Amino acid sequence: MLPIEEPPLTSLLIADRHQRLVAQLREAAERAGRDPEAFRVVAVTKGFDATVVRRAREAGLRCFGENRVQEGLVKVAAVPDAEWHLVGRLQANKVRPAIGSFAVIHSVDSLDLLRRMDRIAAEEARVPLALLQVNLSGEPSKAGFDSAWFADELRQPGTLLATLDALRAVRVSGLMTIGVAGTSVEDARRLFGRLRQLRDELVERTSRALPDLSMGMSGDAEAAVAEGASLVRIGTAIFGPRPG
Repeated sequence: MLPIEEPPLTSLLIADRHQRLVAQLREAAERAGRDPEAFRVVAVTKGFDATVVRRAREAGLRCFGENRVQEGLVKVAAVPDAEWHLVGRLQANKVRPAIGSFAVIHSVDSLDLLRRMDRIAAEEARVPLALLQVNLSGEPSKAGFDSAWFADELRQPGTLLATLDALRAVRVSGLMTIGVAGTSVEDARRLFGRLRQLRDELVERTSRALPDLSMGMSGDAEAAVAEGASLVRIGTAIFGPRPG
């Protein structure tokens, strides 16, 4: 069987796909009894060049996500009027450029990284938003705080709460996780629901406003919004398969 050829990524095609996606997710939110306006789509442009990002911006998209700092810097420079999110793993030696270019960093997976980000953000007079990534699936290939450790830290004062209290510049706005590929809707909802529970426990322990839950991608976005996602990271459903 010959592969299906993707149509050219015009602004009209991107706009149409984005509108259809948002409509589907709003319906999923309503079915679950949630506010259909309470989530935002982060359009993940990994693998696509700045030309595609410009077309997406022309289509009305404003919130974009990148997996790698170096790839993202080129696109941030090309489309500076967008809101840029780093959704992939952040290496310690890339913290300074990331702080300078991304408004939101979804993938904070250690307290050492969070402290480094806070120090550099203070030096650069930046106030980035950060989300703490929790590895709820337990898959070793996925980054994130160990979920059992994270839950224990919420039950008694420990290094997590002390680190949050000591932050000067970085604003932690919520939690992030990655679902399990190919899982059922029910299992996906259970996993995403657990992240929401951890977020709610963290709010209770700290009295902080933590509005964000970054969860769900093209394959499990409906389950994510049904469980209260505020940020849904979407690449394929908007841009199609990554080139190459």
